[in-house]
Amino acid sequence: MGQFTTGERELGAAVLILLAIIGVAMAAVGRYDPLGIHGAIVLFYSVGLLSLLISGSFASPPDPERFSRYYDDPIKVGVCLTLLWAIFGMFVGVWAAAQLAWPSLNFDTSWASFGRIRPAHTTGVIFGFGGNALLTTSFHVVQRTSRARLADQFSPWFVLLGFNLFCLIAVSGYFLGVTQSKEYAEAEWYADIWLVIVWVTYFFLYVRTLARRKEPHIYVANWYYLAFIIVVAILHIVNNLAVPISLGHAKSYTIWAGVQDSMVQWWYGHNAVAFFLTAGFLAMLYYYLPKRAERPIFSYRLSILSFWGITFFYMWAGSHHLHYTALPHWVQNLGMTFSVMLLVPSWASAGNALLTLNGAWHKVRDDATLRFMMMAAFFYGLSTFEGSFLAIRPVNSLSHYTDWTVGHVHAGALGWVAMITFGALYTLVPSIWKRERMYSAALVEVHFWLALIGTLIYVFAMWNSGIIQGLMWRTYSPDNTLVYSFVDTLVAMYPYYIARAFGGLLFLLGAIVAAYNVWMTIRTPETVLKEASDDLPIGAGTLNGATTSPAE
Repeated sequence: MGQFTTGERELGAAVLILLAIIGVAMAAVGRYDPLGIHGAIVLFYSVGLLSLLISGSFASPPDPERFSRYYDDPIKVGVCLTLLWAIFGMFVGVWAAAQLAWPSLNFDTSWASFGRIRPAHTTGVIFGFGGNALLTTSFHVVQRTSRARLADQFSPWFVLLGFNLFCLIAVSGYFLGVTQSKEYAEAEWYADIWLVIVWVTYFFLYVRTLARRKEPHIYVANWYYLAFIIVVAILHIVNNLAVPISLGHAKSYTIWAGVQDSMVQWWYGHNAVAFFLTAGFLAMLYYYLPKRAERPIFSYRLSILSFWGITFFYMWAGSHHLHYTALPHWVQNLGMTFSVMLLVPSWASAGNALLTLNGAWHKVRDDATLRFMMMAAFFYGLSTFEGSFLAIRPVNSLSHYTDWTVGHVHAGALGWVAMITFGALYTLVPSIWKRERMYSAALVEVHFWLALIGTLIYVFAMWNSGIIQGLMWRTYSPDNTLVYSFVDTLVAMYPYYIARAFGGLLFLLGAIVAAYNVWMTIRTPETVLKEASDDLPIGAGTLNGATTSPAE
């Protein structure tokens, strides 16, 4: 924030003072309700940032030459927040997995029960880790592919710190028992309203930066980032339309009722996977993979076609989560059909990424960072095939409500989302901090194998567990009664739950190794490198040289 002008400091102070007043009001009207506790959190968060802002007010004026460089300071903070949330979210995930094998790990307390720490895990990983990674990389990519500095200096901080305030309110609320009981949308109404404000600011910042671009062409990664930003806003607003009990209570009730609520929820839930956990991370893939491999995208046209296929097909697929329910049969068929059709654009993206590595496979062998991205593309292809397969009604009758679904989700979350994120961070960090390389290539190698082995143990354990569960639940005796009780299935699952916790622990250890490696890279003295022409916001030239240009 040392680069803020006087006007930007005044604007920041005004926003933080207003937010602090809102926090005081929430605490006053909420009193002993969780709303009051969240008001106190908002107040302390605002005052802390305000003191940080004021402490730099007497520093030397910002460098006038700063506008000739990219604005990377929010990106640096975003990298640190991404890794902090990764460790927190994955730790809570390992804790939740261990509770399934050893239930006493809830310590006989309500706040540590599985029902509370599970949404803390999903929010911490999806929004805390994944969301910060998306914000951070999008700020980096849009500047480099547009050859333009971010549109202003205040908005990136408002978006980044405002988004993390939402994550903090949401996660702390789950430990307090505050939830809407909606998958991936458990945060209550006041947190949802705040996220809308932050997200609209994010959208306008991104569009304004693109409008300032020095490159006539909008690179495909920006298409995916824009789809992620716009569609997530629509999904979030529609799914979270709710009426609070009163302005002094955290609890609210959705305006949707019955099966309509279920349909809206899984329209949101599946498209959160589509546009938060797929489109945004495909944007990472289409930028950082070619940059690291120093190869052009295999087919730029194919990346555009897969973009439109994913954008159109995904919007109709959510109802496959509701097979064998009260949802009309034709809606279930619609979701199943579009889920199968999704295989085409999804595999087009995965294939495009792997074919980009033609002529660079020797680099994959030697470079663990590139191997992260290669395995991410592989797991993306695997999990999208599995998703289309599980959406078919007869298959779904076996898999639904079992651990097979958990294995499928984590093949995508660990194998695809986390691996492409770590690959992007290992590419981004030396560039942003002007280091020649990461502190330790050996630690990147260790992280890769911890992540890969942990993912495979986790996914294979859940595949086996889920299929056994499904088969036991549908096994009937000759007199048409169930052969196995529910407790029998739990006994059969026990070794797989231990394996699941162990696989998650390995992945968590890998994230800790990554955080240490990044921290040591930051502490390493800056390398005096000649600034590349494609790392300046002003000037002519092609889009990042040959590394991201179309091959056709």
